[in-house]
Amino acid sequence: MKILIVTEYFYPEEFKINEIALEWQKKGYQVDVLTNFPTYPAGKIYDNYKNKWYDKDNYKGITVHRVKSITGYKENLFKKLLKYFTFMFLGTFVAMKIGKRYDFVFGFDIGALTGMTPAIVVQKFYKKPVTLWIQDIWPDSVYAYGFKQTKLLTYCLNSFVKFIYKNSTVLVVSAEGFIEKIKLFSVKQQKIEYLPNWADALETNVEAFQFSKEEKIHFTFAGNIGKVQNLDNVIQAFGSIDNKLILKAQLNIIGDGSYIDDLQQLVKNENIKNVIFWGRKPRQEMSKYFKASDFLIVSLIDKPIFSLTVPAKIQTYIAAKKPILAILNGDAAKIIEDNKLGFSAEPNNLEQIRKILEKSILLSEDEKNILIKNSQFLTENTFNKDRIIKRLLGLTTGEDQ
Repeated sequence: MKILIVTEYFYPEEFKINEIALEWQKKGYQVDVLTNFPTYPAGKIYDNYKNKWYDKDNYKGITVHRVKSITGYKENLFKKLLKYFTFMFLGTFVAMKIGKRYDFVFGFDIGALTGMTPAIVVQKFYKKPVTLWIQDIWPDSVYAYGFKQTKLLTYCLNSFVKFIYKNSTVLVVSAEGFIEKIKLFSVKQQKIEYLPNWADALETNVEAFQFSKEEKIHFTFAGNIGKVQNLDNVIQAFGSIDNKLILKAQLNIIGDGSYIDDLQQLVKNENIKNVIFWGRKPRQEMSKYFKASDFLIVSLIDKPIFSLTVPAKIQTYIAAKKPILAILNGDAAKIIEDNKLGFSAEPNNLEQIRKILEKSILLSEDEKNILIKNSQFLTENTFNKDRIIKRLLGLTTGEDQ
């Protein structure tokens, strides 16, 4: 049985699709991947890769079909759009050439929905069943990133989304809040199932990183740093903490992105104490930073689409067994509150954010341990990697029927 995975991102880029491909291969399936040449997150081609129009390489026995990537898209909207459309068209061309040989197609929809076009083309021309694992909702996310909702754009986006979803065999969503949105564009009897991202396995037998020489309460944000991460509000709220308490705390920001210069300037202009930017760190080293943290922060701006989104980092934070501060609305905040994993605040309410930061600084060890035990239970059950990958395989191949 042969499975073609369609994804804009694959090894050496660090995404969960790498683990899915390897696990399915271990189960005896021939797994091939159609993807871009790797550029994420820096926006430039990785060392040891040549950005050709098309080439093949091999990842642990998996044949990887790669098409040309557009670089320099981090701060250039035109290049970002060109990046999406380039994979859409080049990927579709390659899919037409190779699609007939596969029994099933799996689309890892983590970027623009245009990236799923090659998968749908295989379904249309060769009648192969297609499963999409949807990590982001269109057209809502397009508007959330600043595009004006005109009649023409709405018509074009809605038509495209309907084309993609209605021609998929199975739709899987990473957040329950996506289901009702997807039903607006899907076939009435279409199978839609919720499977969340799993918690990343973290190395526990590591020495904790030393954030500071003095003993402090360490708050840590880790991940991409853009406008939508709402870190300006987090930083301003941290800066408004009572003077005696802020001396006991430190806000650590680990990562890189298009908004980092603005945040560093904000800290400098406002003379906010104890905010440290550590830059981007390798994924395999994150365990020592999480271990050194007392609280982990997830934050998003107040937009309707983000109230439906559960960022993948939440599962990783849960696996790290640290209390979580959820500075966002909707499903993600509900997970934190309902399972008693930490505290939440509305993303635009600086006073609420300040209060949960101060509450965290004053929290006793016994109270922290209760939150940590709740995280461990959730990791072993709801966000279990083996269960989720097995279920995705069953949905893709129809073996769950």
